[in-house]
Amino acid sequence: MLAIISPAKNLDFNKNIPNGLKFSKAAFTNNANDLADLLKKFSPSELQNLMGISRKLADLNYERYRQWQEKPPSELTRPAILAFNGEVYNGLDAVSLSDDDLRYAQNHLRILSGLYGMLRPLDLIQAYRLEMGIKLNNAAGDNLYKYWGSGIADKIKEDLDKSGSDILVNLASNEYFKSIKPFIKDLNVITPVFKENKNGNWKVITIYAKKARGLMSRFIIQNKINKAEDLKHFDLEGYFYNDLLSKGNEIVFTR
Repeated sequence: MLAIISPAKNLDFNKNIPNGLKFSKAAFTNNANDLADLLKKFSPSELQNLMGISRKLADLNYERYRQWQEKPPSELTRPAILAFNGEVYNGLDAVSLSDDDLRYAQNHLRILSGLYGMLRPLDLIQAYRLEMGIKLNNAAGDNLYKYWGSGIADKIKEDLDKSGSDILVNLASNEYFKSIKPFIKDLNVITPVFKENKNGNWKVITIYAKKARGLMSRFIIQNKINKAEDLKHFDLEGYFYNDLLSKGNEIVFTR
């Protein structure tokens, strides 16, 4: 079984790095370097227009790409699971996971990325910003979906084959899942959905759903989940499996 999550827009390179863990190199490092080289050519104002961000963020990312190195020193890198900082990662709370948990995550969790394609939790990354949905002209077309093609999905299927499973737990946003969706029709994709009771109606509220995806990732890692049926036992922060709302491979949790 593999679970997939999205990256976060914000980064935190100040978290403590666990001792005794072996960090890894991203599978698509060469692609990341190529995309970084492409983005180095953009001015701050061009990055601002490309990414739809503030000038302050554009200046920050302009400097990030100027400082990008194909073989970066350790002080410019962080393991991916500790580098991203957003609601999903608040739920995942990787800094409180044990070394054993992080090793399990390395084999059972994947982070989709516009720049790196796909990351294992302990893959070292440099600071960047590049959302998958951005329309960046490149050698393969006018967006990143065309750039990555079936490459990310092929690597996920390769990793699943090694695990002896065909179960993919989709905890990614639509923007990122779209990068693999056309190429994984042969996989058993389980999609957890998280809903809140608002005035008697069950609704997906984005900020809560994002954190819940991180909580589910944590649940999978800490409980070493490898069967789809066992996902239904998820009960963190008041969520419970709702059989009435669940349908097929879409399993719904409510609170």
